[in-house]
Amino acid sequence: MSSKQIPIQSGFGPRSTARDTIGTVDLSGKVAIVTGGYSGLGLETTRVLAAAGATVVVPARRPEQAKIALAGIARIEHAALDLLEPASIAAFARQFVESGRPLHMLVNNAGIMATPLTRDARGYESQFAANHLGHFQLTAQLLPSLLKAQGARVVSVSSRGHIFSAMHFDDPHFERRPYEKFAAYGQSKTANILFALALDLRGQAHGIRAFAVHPGRILGTNLIRHMSRDELLATGVFDAQGKEIEDVNGKTIEQGAATIVWCAASPQLAGMGGVYCADADISYSVEADSKDHAGVRPWAIDPSQAERLWTLSEALTGVSPRI
Repeated sequence: MSSKQIPIQSGFGPRSTARDTIGTVDLSGKVAIVTGGYSGLGLETTRVLAAAGATVVVPARRPEQAKIALAGIARIEHAALDLLEPASIAAFARQFVESGRPLHMLVNNAGIMATPLTRDARGYESQFAANHLGHFQLTAQLLPSLLKAQGARVVSVSSRGHIFSAMHFDDPHFERRPYEKFAAYGQSKTANILFALALDLRGQAHGIRAFAVHPGRILGTNLIRHMSRDELLATGVFDAQGKEIEDVNGKTIEQGAATIVWCAASPQLAGMGGVYCADADISYSVEADSKDHAGVRPWAIDPSQAERLWTLSEALTGVSPRI
């Protein structure tokens, strides 16, 4: 890795908000893209980056819904993007690159969780395809704009859910093994972390640094919509009525967006990259069998696994970024 998984004692913590972590940073003249930037964590990230002066482009699978959600926020641009449709990704990236603007911050935030087995038009399992492959293609095709920034950050929103599964390179799409939706989710979140490691290794000499983020357990998002009542109860986070039990471990959306914004814009991370972050700090690493709910597992920060994923991603997307 280009930076070790050692906390830097940022001064922030689990109760810090995105507005806390942006502080007095002035993003005037900067351009950001936030996928899924019109709901939940993405919307709060968009709000805070725009309030700091950035122009924020929000590509959305449902552009009309995005326009309504983002109404009244200054310096916002809308565009269409479906992460499960390679042609849609290519069209969005081409349009942005052809605008001639630099891209200073790319926040790969959009994602799905614990869905029933579905496949995209290529036959790829949807969680891996949307959460990782779509963002891999998007980042690769936006490289000219990231390079033009002469100092860019790419933030991939991962999760503690990476503990559910390492990458299964022999069967990433559950073609031969039984489908388990949390294993599929965990694999996609591990891929987000490995992608940040591999991208940072390639990009740092060109001013592109990459980070992966665990936002925390967020209260009030719609990611749980595919979970059954029994699955919700088993988490210990929901009661028999499906209502979230508010406890000390839950975060508000404002708190959940803190690490995303910190990685995208904080000067504390100057010269760093290729790390997994949580609670607005670099996270520590733990052993594979750790019972600690925090920390990053070894299979998600293994450079050889990162390189193997990069090669697989090129093959699956047909996109071979050269940097």
